[in-house]
Amino acid sequence: MNLEINKKINGKNAFLTIHGEVDMYSSPLLRKEVMKIANQKIENILIDLQDVNYMDSSGVATLIEGLQLCKKYGGTILLAGMQDNVREVFELTRLDKIFKIYNNVTTAKAELQK
Repeated sequence: MNLEINKKINGKNAFLTIHGEVDMYSSPLLRKEVMKIANQKIENILIDLQDVNYMDSSGVATLIEGLQLCKKYGGTILLAGMQDNVREVFELTRLDKIFKIYNNVTTAKAELQK
């Protein structure tokens, strides 16, 4: 399945909506988009994972790399709408303690308004 990424930047917030599977073949595309935004030093990158039904270690590594780059300038990555099998990967690797994870985009956006 192809990966589709929709991007919107609004001031200090960037919104990525991802559709498809994030694996070793598609994660370079995700990495390119996340790094492009992080290099602009955008404070918050909200990634909607609602339509991602599979993510392997390369996808997880891409998000970790993006988070590390964001932290260097005081930014962060927020993850929203994870399906259970994707959330499980983050919980098993204890990355749910490192990333800000929200049940849905609405909740995550409300957090950005604070």
